[in-house]
Amino acid sequence: MGNFRKLNRPAAHRVSMLRTMVSQLVKHERIETTVAKAKEVRRKADQMVQLGKEGTLDAARRAAAFVRGDDVVHKLFTELAYRYKDRAGGYTRLLRTRIRVGDAAEMAYIE
Repeated sequence: MGNFRKLNRPAAHRVSMLRTMVSQLVKHERIETTVAKAKEVRRKADQMVQLGKEGTLDAARRAAAFVRGDDVVHKLFTELAYRYKDRAGGYTRLLRTRIRVGDAAEMAYIE
């Protein structure tokens, strides 16, 4: 997986959480989460869009091994690959929104 923040979770939970969040981000195109999680999701989401832009069978298999759902893989390789075909990077953005009431965590939208 690489050098990622630990996010106070065991490795398996952390990987599962990142896979789910990246899949939901691709599917819905905007999710709200904490700033620390959003920064980690941004790294993996940009990698997945890059794979979509490659468009090869190998890239499709690598993306399918990470994200959850065939519809998400299809969206990566059709809609998002076409949308970002001329962009060299920076496919996501982070918008800080509020401070969460329960634990005062910084929240952000990632798009």
